[in-house]
Amino acid sequence: MPALRFAPLLLVLSLLTPNAAMTAAPRYYDVAYRAHFRPETGMVDMEIALSGERLPSRVVLHVDSRRHKKFTSTDPLQIEPSHVTWQPRGHMSRLHYQFVVDHERSPQHYDSRMTADWAILRAEKMVPRASVTARKSLHSRATLEFEVPQGWTVATPYGSVGELRYPIDDPARRFDQPEGWMLAGKLGSRNEKIGTMRVVVAAPAGDSVRRQDMLAFLKFTLPPLQEVFPQLPPRLLIVSAGDPMWRGGLSGPASMFLHSDRPLISENRTSTLLHEFGHIALGIRGDEESDWIVEGLAEHYSLESLRRSGSISEQRYKQALKHLSQWAKRSPTLFAKQSTGPTTARAVLALRAADAEIRSATAGKASIDDVARKLASEHGTVSLARLQKTAQAVAGRPLRSLEREQLAKPISGPISPPTAARDE
Repeated sequence: MPALRFAPLLLVLSLLTPNAAMTAAPRYYDVAYRAHFRPETGMVDMEIALSGERLPSRVVLHVDSRRHKKFTSTDPLQIEPSHVTWQPRGHMSRLHYQFVVDHERSPQHYDSRMTADWAILRAEKMVPRASVTARKSLHSRATLEFEVPQGWTVATPYGSVGELRYPIDDPARRFDQPEGWMLAGKLGSRNEKIGTMRVVVAAPAGDSVRRQDMLAFLKFTLPPLQEVFPQLPPRLLIVSAGDPMWRGGLSGPASMFLHSDRPLISENRTSTLLHEFGHIALGIRGDEESDWIVEGLAEHYSLESLRRSGSISEQRYKQALKHLSQWAKRSPTLFAKQSTGPTTARAVLALRAADAEIRSATAGKASIDDVARKLASEHGTVSLARLQKTAQAVAGRPLRSLEREQLAKPISGPISPPTAARDE
């Protein structure tokens, strides 16, 4: 009986333990990103406004001093060439700066550009990445708002074209920040539901972008990739424009840029559009020597999507592999910080060899698809060691084709898995 008298007290003490404190309900504050586009200056006037009962004690913005300028705040601010430290106070704090939109990827070719009629840029360049000091229970509720010239509308990865205010919710971050490609200005757009994904193609009005052609092409070629990567974003934005934009394709979170002159399928049977979609589906990045894995997987699935959808015949597919095997001979090594065209070609052959070995080890029950799907579900940085470990888990044993010594050997010809092992 005496022990029973202490039961209520023990219950109270258990509720006061650190574990109980850690499970406390999260507390929220609001973050408003406000972007005022000013084409006459080539800049976006930015405001980041924080409000709530409790705010982060410090926000460190990792800036590019050539593009992020004239920082001011209602609270203490320390400005360095590579970062700006903001110390919010009270229940409301504001930070202002200017963002220079134009940026050349190569001479006279832009990956970010503002004209009198439109602007194309990436949100994570406009709003620099931030490191935030705050209590673990403190989370943000963020919105992205636009002020644009009369007649302009906006396309972002976050919602319907034409709206000027969007909620931002990134479950992986406590301090939500906008990401992905965006287009503001006098624009035209088309959209189509493909599987579970809403695909939007947006471009400046009057540009010779083949919006409907892209959607028709993707309606045919995306389903095979959706089978491999079931956790694709519910919305994909494709931003396109012609010169002086950079003549290529660039992927971002749930979005991509594609130059309007890029063919849907090149003469060598590759597709820039599908390659960039592969990057979006994978959502991984390489370490200092493993960009070949990321680029090789994206190119592999570009080709596989065309083959599996019947967009190219088996004969054309084999011709594409022959071209890759010849191109791969120009690559002295796979292990470099950035994958070149020949290196990516060589990477495709290496991944095909791994695919053949996995199929052989599992009697056709598994393939490189299972490896790519697992890497995509885990995101993050990929390395040779991580690829080897993931492939071993799928195959049930280490793969000789992914040994560093094998990957370092000179390319002598195409690597083709047994035809009987292929899935159609």
